[in-house]
Amino acid sequence: MNSERLSTSVSRRQFLATLAAATTAATVRAEETEKTFPPIRQITKNPGFHWFAYYDKLQFSPDNRFVLSNRVSFENRSPRADDTLEVGMVDLRDKDQWIPLGTSRAWCWQQGCMLQWIPGSDSEVIWNDREQDRFVSHILNVNTREKRTLPAPIYALTPDGKTAVSCDFARVADCRPGYGYAGVPDRFSDSMAPAESGVTRIDLSTGREQLLISHEQVTRMGEIPRNLPDSKHHFYHLLCGPDGKRFIFLHRWTQPGGGQLSRMFTAALDGSDLRIVIPNGSVSHFIWRDPNHILAQSRDWLGNPGWGDFLFEDKEAGILEEVGRGVLDAGGHFTYLRNNAWILNDTYPQGEQRLQTPHLYEIQTNRRINLGQFNLHPAYRGEWRVDTHPRLSRDERLVCIDSPYTGQGRQLHLIDIAHVN
Repeated sequence: MNSERLSTSVSRRQFLATLAAATTAATVRAEETEKTFPPIRQITKNPGFHWFAYYDKLQFSPDNRFVLSNRVSFENRSPRADDTLEVGMVDLRDKDQWIPLGTSRAWCWQQGCMLQWIPGSDSEVIWNDREQDRFVSHILNVNTREKRTLPAPIYALTPDGKTAVSCDFARVADCRPGYGYAGVPDRFSDSMAPAESGVTRIDLSTGREQLLISHEQVTRMGEIPRNLPDSKHHFYHLLCGPDGKRFIFLHRWTQPGGGQLSRMFTAALDGSDLRIVIPNGSVSHFIWRDPNHILAQSRDWLGNPGWGDFLFEDKEAGILEEVGRGVLDAGGHFTYLRNNAWILNDTYPQGEQRLQTPHLYEIQTNRRINLGQFNLHPAYRGEWRVDTHPRLSRDERLVCIDSPYTGQGRQLHLIDIAHVN
């Protein structure tokens, strides 16, 4: 078996048996140290592999009873155009019952199909799909099962639940495999920076879609480090601010050998007032702290070499300070909690056992509390890796992660942080 990729000829039973054997030692270690970590329980199980994907979307219902999830019947290969994903939710008050909600043919391993609760609603969820040669999104009332379809896909929602911002998912698939969707070719594949596609805005009540910022437009703004003649420009990683007035997006451009560089932009919700907050070509995960500040991973700021977690003002090159150097992991996925006094984060696989460590970080005391260590089998690499992507319940008492550490493939697990302080 190749440690980089499992052969698709390996049966599902063989694959799970291999995972179970490989994770036995890690499970024993977890049992030996379980008293040092908060309680954890698995809330999904076979048949099927379950995960939610990204960390900056609403996974829990407003009453914290239902937890959204994706489910598929295979792992460890790229999704094809005819691969259908099932979306559903887990009922935490009824023996973790799985409740199907619908299907999607527009999804990827790292970000699923953008399934999420619509802010401000206690009953509506939204996710992306593909109908013939067009990406769309569905809004479903989970109580009445009334569904309506919008003629465009979404990425991130405003806090009032009325508007979405999005990107060209076919373009993303062309430039960064694993983050776009199969089934629709990039219309502008021959163009390095098309003027006809980019960031869009969608009215969730009418479905009207409007192009706000084009790929060509941003290539005329500021200095673009190592922008080569054959660098393809694309946008993704969008996130609306907590007051709904502005949003973030990453401008990325390809490099030889499959790499890419990035700049962070913010803009008003109508696409105006564009600002290059991080111009140096190095930016990864981020989160809004408040309407005027962004915590982001970047490198070589304030005289500190290498990657770190930095607080930026929402303005041109608005660097303020480094946060948690050497304590808060500089490669994880952020969420603020407890009135912005704490940060929820995680790590990529570390050490021979490839352990992932979700953790809480108290800003004032520079204190980190690890929430568990989860073995990631070597089969999970590259496009189909399983990041834990910790997501917070609405009452901030539970953390949900994706992990295959129990040997059953990727599944959802709950960590109880109610008494962590």
